[in-house]
Amino acid sequence: MYRVVEMYGDYEPWWFLDGWEKDIVSNRSFEHYYDALKYYKRAWIKLSEQSPRYKSRSDLMTIFWDPKDQRWCEECDEYVQQYHSLALLEDEQKIPKAKFRPGYDKQNATEKHRICGIGIKD
Repeated sequence: MYRVVEMYGDYEPWWFLDGWEKDIVSNRSFEHYYDALKYYKRAWIKLSEQSPRYKSRSDLMTIFWDPKDQRWCEECDEYVQQYHSLALLEDEQKIPKAKFRPGYDKQNATEKHRICGIGIKD
């Protein structure tokens, strides 16, 4: 089973921090990988048109952001970046390496962006 999830929140999806599911704003399930991939591609294009910055990985996880979209974090005592994220998962996990898509390993921004460090495990 495959699932494409869209999230909105403080963290990049590839960290899979505890409670990451609370940031899900949309999800769609698929029986077949290529159906999920087609949906992911359409969602990727839509989000890339709405956000000025993105960082995309070959494991089919991407963050999109606007540097102006930040929120104040009381715990961190600073502003943190908010992300629109997109991920294609297989059986609720990162897809296996055999299904990576090298064409998605790209970004259009190199500046560092602020994230909340609370809850990140070393």
